[in-house]
Amino acid sequence: MNKTAIILGATGLSGSLLLKKLVDDDSYGTIKLFLRKPTGNKSPKIQEFIGDMLQLEDFKKDFMADEVFCCIGTTTAKTKDKALYRAIDMGIPAAAAKLCAQNNIPVFMVISAIGANANSNIFYNRTKGEMEGAVLSQQIPTVYILRPSLIVGGRQENRVGESMAAWLMKILNPFLFGRLKKYRSIKANTIASAMHRLAITQLEVPTIIESDRIARIAVGD
Repeated sequence: MNKTAIILGATGLSGSLLLKKLVDDDSYGTIKLFLRKPTGNKSPKIQEFIGDMLQLEDFKKDFMADEVFCCIGTTTAKTKDKALYRAIDMGIPAAAAKLCAQNNIPVFMVISAIGANANSNIFYNRTKGEMEGAVLSQQIPTVYILRPSLIVGGRQENRVGESMAAWLMKILNPFLFGRLKKYRSIKANTIASAMHRLAITQLEVPTIIESDRIARIAVGD
């Protein structure tokens, strides 16, 4: 098997961990990265396409693969303008899904967020919900929408608010069980492992995968 994968957001926390897993997996012969700037990764498997991610349709002729992994996301700290925030968090995944449909790519995975709801009064949740709707509207044969809770892991940049939240969740996690288990914080590597496993096994799971189910998929449960 010599599959081709596309990763969007390969320099982010979850995306970079997923990239390592696909590079190490012999079933992948080519991994296409669409980015604003080069990663510096020297793996012979990797092909980098550099440009404006807000104009993803410009890459249509190169946007060919067996699977697409969309790990794109920003934060209000990095992107204060709501229009730009929406263009990134909603617009890029929506454009990627559209290209999947146009180029007959059968598998699309995207990282959303717990609480995603297109009708929410909370901008973040509403944006993620609108993104999910846009992705599903393309009717790609196999879609996995992952809704992680607070994502933890070693980031290059220092995010004070997230660090405090991660510390708090570390204390609260043991008390979140049953229906509340999906609110436990989740490691970025767990998300990457779940995405990798979904790709190589094509598991019979719901289209929308909540955080606790992501954790179970990652360990083969």
